[in-house]
Amino acid sequence: MKKFRKVLDGLSSSSQGAVASPSCSSAAGTPPTPQDIHVQETLVSENFHICKTVRHGFPYQPTCLAFDPVQKILAIGSRTGGIRILGRPGVDCYSQHESGAAVLQLQFLINEGALVTACADDTLHLWNLRQRRPAVLHSLKFNRERITFCHIPFQSKWLYVGTERGNTHIVNIESFVLSGYVIMWNKAIELSTKAHPGPVVHLSDSPKDECKLLIGFESGTVVQWDLRAKKVDFRIYYDEAIHSVSWHHEGKQFMCSHSDGSLTMWNLRNTARPIQITYPHGKILKEGRKESCKPILKVEYKTSRNSSEPYVIFSGGLSYDKAGGRRPTLTIMHGKAITVLEMDHPIVEFLVLCDTPYSNEIQDPYAVVLLLEKDFIMVDLTQSNFPIFENPYPMDIHESPVTCTAYFAECPPDIIPVLYSVGAKQKKTGYSHKEWPVSGGTWTLGSQTYPEVIVTGHADGTVKFWDASAITLQMLYKLKTSKVFENPDAGEGRAVEPVEEDPYAIQMVSWCPQSRLFCVVGISAHVILYRFSKHDANTEIVSLEVRPQFDSEDVISPSETENNPCFSDTSSHSSQMPGSPGNGSQDSLHYLKVKSRPVQMPPGYQAELVVQLQWVDREPPQQITSLDINSAYGLLAFGSSNGLVVVDYIQKTILRRVSTLDLYGAADPFQRLTRSPRKNRQSTSGLTELSDNQVAMDMERSKSPTSDHVNGHCTSPTSQPYSVGKSRIPGAPEGPRLTRRGPGRPPFRKAQSAACMEISLPVSSHTEGGYASRRAMLQQLHGVSMYSHDEHHTTSYNWSERESRENSFSRSRSSSVSSIDRDTKESVTTLQFGESYGRKGDALPTACLWVGTSLGVVLLLPISIPTEEEERMEEPITMGPSGTVLMLKGSVLRFAFLDCGGALIQSPYEVWRDPNGPEDPDRPRRRKLVNFSPSSSQEACSDGHLAVVCSEKQAKVILMPTQAVLFTHNITESSFLLRADVVSVCNSVCLACFCANGHIMTLSLPSLRPLMDINYLPLTDLRIARTFVFTNGGQALYLSSPTEIQRLTYSQEMTDNLQDMLGELFTPIETPEAQNKGFLKGFFGGNAQTFDREELFGEAAAGKASRSLAQHIPGPMGLENMKTAAGGVVGDLARARIALDQRGERLGELEERTALMMNSAETFSTHAHQVMLKQKDKKWYQL
Repeated sequence: MKKFRKVLDGLSSSSQGAVASPSCSSAAGTPPTPQDIHVQETLVSENFHICKTVRHGFPYQPTCLAFDPVQKILAIGSRTGGIRILGRPGVDCYSQHESGAAVLQLQFLINEGALVTACADDTLHLWNLRQRRPAVLHSLKFNRERITFCHIPFQSKWLYVGTERGNTHIVNIESFVLSGYVIMWNKAIELSTKAHPGPVVHLSDSPKDECKLLIGFESGTVVQWDLRAKKVDFRIYYDEAIHSVSWHHEGKQFMCSHSDGSLTMWNLRNTARPIQITYPHGKILKEGRKESCKPILKVEYKTSRNSSEPYVIFSGGLSYDKAGGRRPTLTIMHGKAITVLEMDHPIVEFLVLCDTPYSNEIQDPYAVVLLLEKDFIMVDLTQSNFPIFENPYPMDIHESPVTCTAYFAECPPDIIPVLYSVGAKQKKTGYSHKEWPVSGGTWTLGSQTYPEVIVTGHADGTVKFWDASAITLQMLYKLKTSKVFENPDAGEGRAVEPVEEDPYAIQMVSWCPQSRLFCVVGISAHVILYRFSKHDANTEIVSLEVRPQFDSEDVISPSETENNPCFSDTSSHSSQMPGSPGNGSQDSLHYLKVKSRPVQMPPGYQAELVVQLQWVDREPPQQITSLDINSAYGLLAFGSSNGLVVVDYIQKTILRRVSTLDLYGAADPFQRLTRSPRKNRQSTSGLTELSDNQVAMDMERSKSPTSDHVNGHCTSPTSQPYSVGKSRIPGAPEGPRLTRRGPGRPPFRKAQSAACMEISLPVSSHTEGGYASRRAMLQQLHGVSMYSHDEHHTTSYNWSERESRENSFSRSRSSSVSSIDRDTKESVTTLQFGESYGRKGDALPTACLWVGTSLGVVLLLPISIPTEEEERMEEPITMGPSGTVLMLKGSVLRFAFLDCGGALIQSPYEVWRDPNGPEDPDRPRRRKLVNFSPSSSQEACSDGHLAVVCSEKQAKVILMPTQAVLFTHNITESSFLLRADVVSVCNSVCLACFCANGHIMTLSLPSLRPLMDINYLPLTDLRIARTFVFTNGGQALYLSSPTEIQRLTYSQEMTDNLQDMLGELFTPIETPEAQNKGFLKGFFGGNAQTFDREELFGEAAAGKASRSLAQHIPGPMGLENMKTAAGGVVGDLARARIALDQRGERLGELEERTALMMNSAETFSTHAHQVMLKQKDKKWYQL
């Protein structure tokens, strides 16, 4: 203890920051001391800043859609108040309303660089798109009426707003204030009408005359209002409710869609009755009654130059009696041809894209954009078979719900082209040959780009690799892990067991980009190892099964372990497993069987090895909680709440299978309580058995359950087994050990692991077959909303309901779990292979496995690996325990290693070689290893290295091999960390942490000085906790919704360069000229351009609206500031326009002042003349 205090005293000066030079001053052959460590730290608080960069994926819970036909950009609104604006690939912008209210409708100011949004809180917002990040210019809050529909004519500055009361208001876009001109509902309908017409569901100006406004009410009433005369031209009444209205481009007729599945055509010459009533999917039955059909929610009536027949496109309208009536459909009617396109998800909205922005010209449609609840597609109308366009946006992230994520920055430059080459063969065919129609905006590759890859694991067992370079996201390669297993036989009863709806769900991944080795962990407690190959292969997959329990004949003494450390089970299917496939037991229903025959594998990642945890006593195995793989060592390690398993994937053997308790050997720092091996249904008893030896285990198993056993744990002091042999705690008294703690051990409640609690949920023992316990694990570890099969295919919005119940970070546990269980439950939470010093006296670093547990204990296992390649293929690998290295508060989350200069030490790896490549007889292939050892030469072999260990509560930096603690920092007391990573930022390294209370923190290394602490997410949920990950370059990501990935940066340097990386939404484009009409057509057809709305809606003519009706809310920045903030050509044009406006305003002010001076001069002259006339006839004495 005195030595430790001296260490702290010697480091008190260096704990505040950087000192001396980055060198290690110890002499050769002498281990370094803490006083010898001098690291120059370069990171300061000014290097860090939190900023969201870009959001990828399909907009969660979409509500509306809009398209600018001139700028060629598209906007999508969502129920959470978000707006996604999309252009050409690379132009993808996300904005969020501060209120979070659902977006009801979007309206582009065509070719003006502005967007109007109508939200569910009855507020209108005007967004400026003339900058890379849109911002609100003005807002208008309606106080007494609810907004139902909006419409803005092309090249107009007046917005029509329909309300739930049936009134129509008019808003000035420039000032964003209401006009005094109002169309009241009682003036629009006849006075004799007794019923209210209902909310306004449609507003549009007539293509023939912009002075005419068509108003559609929900009840079936349609009114054409003469804006200039302020009266009704005609009224139309129909029995069925109206959902939408669409004009013919000539303005002489229009079409309505109704709730009974009918379409009505109306001619302006005769509005007494429709000229045509059609039921596109309904028939007249023999009885004379009509077949009941679904409502037609929207109809588009478009004309084409190439055909005399118009396009009639609508959604819905199918008969309820038809077989496919339950599926959402889009119908395209062109002449006599009727094409019905069935959709996988309900249609939220669709738009027909046309070349012209003018409503009085031939529309000539070329595509249909369909916004579905969970998909976004575009149909090509120019081809007879109506193919869809290939979507360039990553809208299929949620094709199967995301269950885990991984983020890799600064990857090898060749990895992305290689993945793209093999992934290109997986692409679907049959797409339209035309280019993607949404091609607006501009985007250029930023100056700071490096290869980045995002890996997502999904509920159906698929893994997707994405190219995330330059803040874009493109699909590279898709891997289906379910192909490793046999297809389950039909009729096995899977449908009645919802726990196994997603047996292949990916729980975690481990990827080495340098060696191209990939490993996945599945929810069914299986691990699959993949190797990358550019060639086809037809090989057999090796399967290893691990029984997570030690029977009496399976227990191996320490001496046996040292003599024969490699005890393996290489049989494809162990006969010891109860309910193995083929015996008809209930366990076999959900047991995944690896394919035993040779499997044909295409180029890409090919499965080589599968390791499965067996079912024990008709119970599923515990979830795997940690994973690491090292290509240089040829080892794979994974841990669970039962213990640790190390696999030699080169020799295809189980190298070590040990419980967490047995990892300690004689150096266990805790006093343990024994548990009944059979009563706990949630965890199997093998790897958590706490008896010291074979006799004690047999004695415990021979006892029958009594009343002393509560919740499957033995609580009676008399039922404790005797400790035979050496005690785990030297000097500890023998006898009952009910409440004793190890020396210096903190109270366990404060150090309780979140991971341990998620795994050890109690489940009633009355549940048949243990499926409910499995379901509880699935819900806690991954969340039903993330990958549940029934939720993934439902059509109603039930994600938020489940998440509201699940997304809480309460540390409390069920009352059925006693404190005894908390004292005995321990899981392996993190693993890390690397070159280190297995023991304090070691002079040379060796291969080691660092193990972190849920109790905050760090263990170090040295590994002896043969150096020669021939010996490595045949000779066994030995692993020896080294005891406890140190303890931390909370569960251990992360390991990392630094050299004496503070640089990050990468794990050694094997250079990739194609396992199926052609053999060269003259040059046999050999393994090429790259080793990042802390000692680069024999002379500097005593330099040692620093180990960074981070837990849920604190971080420590220790010096190896002396194992002296150099720095300690308590990161949080009231909360706990969810994620911690050691990353490189600004040519240095730091520890990045994400806390459960929403804080993002960075700490310097090795001194652990706090550099940044920002409350980024006030309300976190389990989805974010599962998917949040940091990476190099100051970047991070998380799943912001079940369908979207949010990327962010915590680097000030990247924040400064972000504007150059984002795309421009607005591009200066000349507005297309209207078609030149003939003299007669223009004369008889009228001229809509002569209508001046300013004369009708301006304050001079219409007056001011009531202040209580709506409240104007200015945006955070004015219009001039917004325009000047735009960059590039757009900014120059905006500044020039502003200068012209200001010059015009000054000239106007000068003219007004001149006029005032002239008026003043005339007034003075008049007064002077009057005074002169008055005093003209007076005598001098009268003055």
